Amino acid sequence: MSLKIQQNNILTSTENYIQNQFENEGSGHDWWHIHRVRNMALKIAETEGGNLFIIEMASLMHDLDDWKLNGDSGISKSKVWLEKLELEQNQSDKILQIIDQVSFKGAGVETKATSLEAKIVQDADRLDAIGAIGVARTFAYGGSKSRLIYHPEIKPEMHDSFSTYKNNTAPTINHFYEKLLLLKDLLNTDSAKKIAEKRHQFMEVFLEQFYAEWESKL
Repeated sequence: MSLKIQQNNILTSTENYIQNQFENEGSGHDWWHIHRVRNMALKIAETEGGNLFIIEMASLMHDLDDWKLNGDSGISKSKVWLEKLELEQNQSDKILQIIDQVSFKGAGVETKATSLEAKIVQDADRLDAIGAIGVARTFAYGGSKSRLIYHPEIKPEMHDSFSTYKNNTAPTINHFYEKLLLLKDLLNTDSAKKIAEKRHQFMEVFLEQFYAEWESKL
């Protein structure tokens, strides 16, 4: 069996597994989020380069152990799945490293991607957190956690540790300032930065409209 066929089989198995895991997830981290991240990462890679197999595998698996969905179970579904696939150790290590580096952990917490593949997957995930889909996902997540939409007396907080960011329960609008509006300037690749401009502008317009309606000006 050729390497290409073997990798395609692994990708197909992983896609089926991930789709089954996330199909009914209702917080904005569903299968279609993963599908978009995978497609965006591959699109970025067309210009930026990188190992496409590693990029696609990490994109498909990037939320499998996400703390927002799993809590602190102590069990790595990613490791278990990669062991089941019997990937070469260096490939598994690269994929796990990317997964560990993708997630945003607070405005004051550095989340540096150390490889080209990690930069691409991180950028793809962050692009899906901004723009029209980013707005929709933000409110979906807030609703799933029973958060207020907005409270004018609760101000955004620039979290300086992962623990304070993780335990934050502020209204959803605060999340725009605590994360979403910061992402444009935290992207790694030129390709992602170009895509982010219009999405960032959309969020700014959305917030202007939101506050105008909140104050009964429109």
